[in-house]
Amino acid sequence: MPTAVNVPSAGLTRTVQVPLEGRAYDVLIGPGLLAQAGRIIAQRLGTARYAIVTDENVAHYHLATLEKSLGGEERLLGKVVLQPGEATKCFRELQKVCEALLEMKLERGDLVVAFGGGVIGDLAGFASSILRRGVRFVQIPTSLLAQVDSSVGGKTGINTPQGKNLIGTFSQPSLVLADTDVLSTLPAREMRAGYAEVAKYGLIWDEGFFSWLEESWRSVFGNDVSALTHAIETSVKAKSDVVVRDEKETGDRALLNLGHTFGHALEAWTGYSDRLLHGEGVAIGICLAFRFSEAQGLCPKGTAQRVTTHFRDVGLPTRINDIPGGRADADELMRLMAQDKKVREGRLTFILARDIGAAFITREVEPEAVRAFLAREIGG
Repeated sequence: MPTAVNVPSAGLTRTVQVPLEGRAYDVLIGPGLLAQAGRIIAQRLGTARYAIVTDENVAHYHLATLEKSLGGEERLLGKVVLQPGEATKCFRELQKVCEALLEMKLERGDLVVAFGGGVIGDLAGFASSILRRGVRFVQIPTSLLAQVDSSVGGKTGINTPQGKNLIGTFSQPSLVLADTDVLSTLPAREMRAGYAEVAKYGLIWDEGFFSWLEESWRSVFGNDVSALTHAIETSVKAKSDVVVRDEKETGDRALLNLGHTFGHALEAWTGYSDRLLHGEGVAIGICLAFRFSEAQGLCPKGTAQRVTTHFRDVGLPTRINDIPGGRADADELMRLMAQDKKVREGRLTFILARDIGAAFITREVEPEAVRAFLAREIGG
């Protein structure tokens, strides 16, 4: 394990820049970053005071290491420890976080440290963006999903009964530290869920990366730090490139939502509960997107089966009926999809595929075709 991250010859830490004009920041990827977080943040962002937002699971395993790294009580204003799970991304918890940070007397020059998975990153990032009209924040993502996707790109937000992430802001972090070591305490189910977002990048525009994942996924899930780092770095580079081209998702950044139109509706249908993790919803949604594309004659036969087989090999759900706890209803899913953020003039936006690595955006999909497809998928 390295003693310093600024030693390229060590070959363990990778740096990906998100070069947004006037708001560029780095994503550091590698082992041992958590114990060095205080020094890295001070070197890059200057001396500051910190407030940590995390959840109970992450706090149990890693909070003491982060607190020690940040320099103890003289720099630490306080911490907010929340319940884990998607249900925490709500107005009630947003209010709780904002009021706690104000009670700490957090100032604009201070830093909020979002220390957790996608839920904590989205919630703490949102709170930071509206607190005192904007406070800097650092992302220290602790799940694979957050390291490859949600911690990068500046999307923040909360869920409502109407749908996922419908209330939020675009607010870029000042720095992202993705410590691969912390993934060792991640439950296997959470690791698999995050992997769906890794595979997504290959399926959108990099067939070679997807082929590599088909051959190397066991190494990514195993103790091969090189394979894991490569998977994360490749994903972050892909996301950085598209965020720089289209920060506010007015164009091709929407491609990153492959599988999400279906997946978000499934998450809302399950009440943002443990019945379906976000990455699991994305996995099912991606498989649905490829099966629908194939049914519409848009991509070659067998393409959807290749995607489904890979996800199934990894241990991810691939069909709506894989979700435990009851049968879905096509009309209800259509109602939930109508609340998707990408709806324009009442028309659904779908990310479909002409092949693996050849996704595209379309609003030329007839709702009845989608409803009939979902009815077939559900059966009965």
